[in-house]
Amino acid sequence: MKIRKVCIHPHSSQQNVYIYENKKEQYIVVAIPYLEWSIYVTYDDFVHIESRLQQSLANVLEEEHVSPLAMKLAQWMREM
Repeated sequence: MKIRKVCIHPHSSQQNVYIYENKKEQYIVVAIPYLEWSIYVTYDDFVHIESRLQQSLANVLEEEHVSPLAMKLAQWMREM
């Protein structure tokens, strides 16, 4: 598991992002407790990862913060 820090809102403090990868079962789970948000993504879903992240984050964030956060999360997930 990796723990990253992200600033979700321009004027807020950094929040923890937890990224867990299960290589045997080929999936990644990402969680941001501050937002009470998480997502489960299989390796097969990586083709559409940014759009899935944006759709999911849109339920808990204001629109202007969704895309930058989704891009950052997608990058970190690809690094795993």
